[in-house]
Amino acid sequence: MDKEISKYRSFLKDSIRKVIDFSQTDQNRGVAPPPIEKPYSQEGERIDLPFHEKVKNIGTIDLASAIRNRESRRSYSHQPMTIDELSFLLWSTQGIKQKIDLGHALRTVPSAGCRHALETYLCVLNVQGLEQGIYRYLPLEHQLLFEFTEENLKRKIVQLVFRQPYPGEAAVTFIWTAIPYRMEWRYGLAAHKVIAIEAGHVCQNLYLACEAIGAGTCAIAAYDQEGIDELLKIDGQDEFTIYLASVGKME
Repeated sequence: MDKEISKYRSFLKDSIRKVIDFSQTDQNRGVAPPPIEKPYSQEGERIDLPFHEKVKNIGTIDLASAIRNRESRRSYSHQPMTIDELSFLLWSTQGIKQKIDLGHALRTVPSAGCRHALETYLCVLNVQGLEQGIYRYLPLEHQLLFEFTEENLKRKIVQLVFRQPYPGEAAVTFIWTAIPYRMEWRYGLAAHKVIAIEAGHVCQNLYLACEAIGAGTCAIAAYDQEGIDELLKIDGQDEFTIYLASVGKME
């Protein structure tokens, strides 16, 4: 086997734990955990979302049907998504079930050590009551933080996924970023494998939640890394894009 391929395959193996001194992680050195939600300016515009108790009956099919019907969908109608539907999808993918302390919270998806290293951004193009732009989900508050508008946003998001057209036709594209230190604080070098695993957990919940509300989604792993990070105005080092998924109502 090619040595270069073998080196990168090692990322997927658990053997890295054999060479990590976990006594030297920041958690075991007594360093306070990083916040479980990226800080934001109190002056920023925040939009309240309906809590999941109010929209929990929004789904129209049972779980078995959602699993059976689940597939990547790249064609969407021009029908806008409602704020209730978007709230349901956000809660399904990163919603808080129980806040334990400043550094830990139980969510609707699993996370190693309850660290939850992901942040959720939205490229909103066609959601009732929301202007087009970039938003960030605040799971602790169950709110949307309006980040900024962007000229020619539809064209830019298509360009940044190497001209795959469907994000430009979607109501919204979910963009998940990783803040690795949240996981590194506890697991050191072993953090990076589980961050990738958790992106899969989150996106699968999105697939099933979309099926429940008559929407379609398609995961996107082919994107311009530097370009998407620049669009979101993140540094690309301590926070960077890791996964995307377009969402729209089914035709």
